[in-house]
Amino acid sequence: MTDSLNALLDALRPHFADRLLTSDAAREHHGSGESHLAPQWPDAVVMVQSTQEVSDVLRICTKHCVPVIPFGAGSSIEGQIHAPHGGISIDLSAMDAILSVKGEDMDCTVQCGVTRQALNEHLRATGLFFPVDLGAHATLGGMAATRASGTTTVRYGSMRDLVLGLTVVMPDGAIIKTGGRARKSSAGYDLTRLMIGSEGTLGIITELTLRLFGIPEASQTAMCSFVSIEDATQTVVMALQCGLCLNRIELADGLQMKAINSYSKSDLPEHPTLWIELTGSNAAVEHDMAVLKDLAGDASRFDCAETAEAASRLWRIRHDALYAARALRPGIKGISTDVCVPISQLPACISAILKVIATTSILAPLVGHVGDGNFHLVLLYDPADESETREAQHINKSLVEMAIEMGGTCTGEHGVGLGKKAYLPAEHGPALDVMARIKRALDPENIMNPGKIFDL
Repeated sequence: MTDSLNALLDALRPHFADRLLTSDAAREHHGSGESHLAPQWPDAVVMVQSTQEVSDVLRICTKHCVPVIPFGAGSSIEGQIHAPHGGISIDLSAMDAILSVKGEDMDCTVQCGVTRQALNEHLRATGLFFPVDLGAHATLGGMAATRASGTTTVRYGSMRDLVLGLTVVMPDGAIIKTGGRARKSSAGYDLTRLMIGSEGTLGIITELTLRLFGIPEASQTAMCSFVSIEDATQTVVMALQCGLCLNRIELADGLQMKAINSYSKSDLPEHPTLWIELTGSNAAVEHDMAVLKDLAGDASRFDCAETAEAASRLWRIRHDALYAARALRPGIKGISTDVCVPISQLPACISAILKVIATTSILAPLVGHVGDGNFHLVLLYDPADESETREAQHINKSLVEMAIEMGGTCTGEHGVGLGKKAYLPAEHGPALDVMARIKRALDPENIMNPGKIFDL
C-alpha cells in the first residue's frame, strides 16, 4: 500500500470501524460485476449509510488524492465498478430508504440504494408505479448514473426523462441539490442531466426525485414469430409509425429463442420473435391489438397471453435472455453489445451485422429493445482462445462503426465505463474534449471513478 492510502485508511477507521472492509472477498466482489472485462479490485470498501457519510469519505479521499468508485448493485456490464487505479469503493446499497411519495403530484424521493423492484412494491397500493424496467436487479442511483432504460423506453423514456432532481456529493465533499419537483424549469444550467449518465466521474448521487405514473387500465401481451428477422424488424418500424399504444416491443432472433427454450424449459418457436405489450384503456388496447395483427401479417405465429399470469411468464422469460444466452457456453460471459440506431435504420443494421457474424465462428444470440432502436448481441467467446477473441472484437468493432455511421450510438443503455470508451472519439469528436474540461473543472484531482468514459 502507498503512504497516502495507509493515511486514508487510518483516517477512515475511527468513523467506520467494521464498515471499512479490506478482505479479499469484499474487494473482489466490488471489482468484478457482470462485465466480460478482467476484474480490477479496489484497495478497500466503505459501507456508507447517509449522504453525510459519503461527503465525509469524499473529503478525506480528496485530501489524500485516493480514487473513489461508487458501487450500487454491481451489475456493471461495461466495468464501471472496476478499480484500474485502486482506491476506495463506496458501497451505497444500505442507503435504501423511500423518503417520500407525493401521490397527488405523482413523484417520489428515494435514496440511491433503493431498487426499482422495492420502489414498485412500496407503490403498489397507491395505483402508481415507476416505469423503467431493466433485466437486472439494479439500484436507482446506479440507473441514473448510467442513464439506464430498458423494455418500457418506447413509452416512458429513459432515466434522463424520469429524474426530476438529485442530491449529489461533489469530489470535495460539498452536498448539492439539482433540479426539484417542478415538471419544468428554465433556471440555470441543467445539472441534473449533467449528472445523469456521468457514471460517478463527476460526483456521487445519493438521493433522487422521480416521476411516477398511473398503472394503466388495461394491458395485453402478444408474442409473434417470423420466418426472417427482416420481417420482424419491418413489423417493428410499421407498429411505431402507426402510433399504437406500445408499452414494450422486444426482439429475439432464432438462436436466442433456442437458448431461451433450453434455459427456461419453454417450448417456443425457435424463429425470430417479437414480444409486444400494449397498455392503455380497454378500448384502445383492443383496437390497437387488432391493428397490430394486421401489421404482423407475415408472422408465422401470433399468440396473445390469455391471463396476466401468462403475460408475466412471457416477460420473465425475456428478462432472463442474457443468462439464457450465456448458458449456450457455460462459464463464459462474453461481450454484450449495446448499440442504438434511429428506428428506420434498425432493419439494415441488424441485417448487416448478421452477415459479419456469419463469417466467423462466434455464437452471437440477438435480443433487444427494438422499440427504441436498441439491441444486444451476446458475443460468446473464450478469452483464452486468440482466434475467438479476435473474431469477437471484430464483430463488436464492426457493429459500433455501423451504428455510428447510421447516426446511432455505441451504447444505448449500458454506459461507457471501461468497455466502450475507445469508441467515444468517433461518436463525439471535439465534444469529448468539452466533457474532459467539465471533468477537470469539477474533479481537478481526478479521484472520481478515474479512467471511465475517457482518460485525462
